[in-house]
Amino acid sequence: MIMMPSIDLKDGRLVRLYQGRFERLTHYSDQPAALATRMHDWGLNCLHIVDLDGARDGWQQNRACIHRIIQASSLSIQLGGGIRDEATMEYWFDAGVTRCVLGSIAVTKPGLVTRWLEQYSADRMVLALDVNIDDSGTPRLATHGWTRATERCLWDLIDQYYESGLSHVLCTDIARDGALGGPNLELYSDFTERYPRLSLQVSGGIRNLADLNAAANTGAAAAITGRALLDGSISQKDVASFLQNE
Repeated sequence: MIMMPSIDLKDGRLVRLYQGRFERLTHYSDQPAALATRMHDWGLNCLHIVDLDGARDGWQQNRACIHRIIQASSLSIQLGGGIRDEATMEYWFDAGVTRCVLGSIAVTKPGLVTRWLEQYSADRMVLALDVNIDDSGTPRLATHGWTRATERCLWDLIDQYYESGLSHVLCTDIARDGALGGPNLELYSDFTERYPRLSLQVSGGIRNLADLNAAANTGAAAAITGRALLDGSISQKDVASFLQNE
């Protein structure tokens, strides 16, 4: 399993949200590119970037900032937030982004996204499927920067895509995101058991090195961590230890 640090952008600044709530925002830096450089220096190879403005509003306000991050390091960039048409996706591929993350559109327009999976290399796209766990334990999808709940079940949507060349899925338990309460290991173990062919990226709740190791034991291909790195709960020493055993 690889470790993928996350940079969340709002108004060109590095921030974190609590459970996706824009009113629960913590500002960390006005220089997001500096974190990308530090992660490269620590030996990490990939970076996950989210344009929060784009995720919520459907159009990207942070393009200049994202370009600076791409230019600041040689990290492989995975970008999401507001990528809802082919032109935007091709723009970022041309800019040097390795993978584009498709979130809301993967839920609202599955026919279109299926065509893109067939048209482009599936390795260049990630479906970001964000869920709330209901009282029965069913993961229900949310869209538009987690502001709109749906009754659609995570498993039903993946089944719909499964035979269309889907390769990468990023799954976030919204209740765990930014809360440092530990990842939803049951959800991720269920996922990898149901879909062993897919590369699962887990997100939400990673607190420390032990959580990274626990996530790896679910069979996930990658773990995305944001706040724990920003707050120092995962240190450079922890990253080195994880990379040594990767």
